Amino acid sequence: MMQTITFIGNGHMALSIAKGLKGKYHIEVVGREREKLDRFESDLDTNIDKHLLNDFDITGKTIILCVKPANTESVGKTLRGKARLLLSVLAGTSLETLKNHIESEATVRTMPNLAAGVGASITTMTGDRRYQKEAQVLMEAIGETLWLSSEKEIDIATALAGSGPAYLALIAEALTDGAVKQGLKREDAMAVMRGLFHGFGTLIQEIHPALLKDSVMSPGGTTAAGYSALEKGGVRSSCMEAVEKAYERAAVL
Repeated sequence: MMQTITFIGNGHMALSIAKGLKGKYHIEVVGREREKLDRFESDLDTNIDKHLLNDFDITGKTIILCVKPANTESVGKTLRGKARLLLSVLAGTSLETLKNHIESEATVRTMPNLAAGVGASITTMTGDRRYQKEAQVLMEAIGETLWLSSEKEIDIATALAGSGPAYLALIAEALTDGAVKQGLKREDAMAVMRGLFHGFGTLIQEIHPALLKDSVMSPGGTTAAGYSALEKGGVRSSCMEAVEKAYERAAVL
């Protein structure tokens, strides 16, 4: 008999995780509107148990919480009982806040990123170490996982991995615009940029960024000329400050 995983919330992140878990676990989903629950089931393309968020009993359940952070308290008030394990994907929502509003024997914070939708997230986690292995197995449904030792570290990682896709998207768009400015057709520039990011994603798994940079920077060459322009523009310091500001914001939230 399959273990049941209970999703509270039926948004995009819940669907991404459920797609990775279906077939291995029985899925049940709790939400506010029957129509959205039906759409979730259709998008998941498998039969699930559907429940309205109204005095729902969580006793003994393994829960993945996928609601908006601001709704943590209101959602908690609609639940009764004590869960076995609570995994939260809520950005900036502390373990203390989760424990204050939702009763559970164990609580784990997780922070997936946008790539969860294609099964390639890097999900950082922290919380009750007794359930570390189980929590990581569940979240590996959407990619790689990394267990961290503190909530401060998960907030920093959120600033890097959680917000990072937006930073990389900006760089991808800017580099593409640069190629178009020099005369390359937009569709060709987009194709080259996508190939660049795809190949880079593989290379960076094996090679340190500094070594990768050095390997393509010939003396007096094209890369050196372009790299110098990036340094003059303060790209390095701006990236470091972006992580700092995002971390500060995550800590406030």
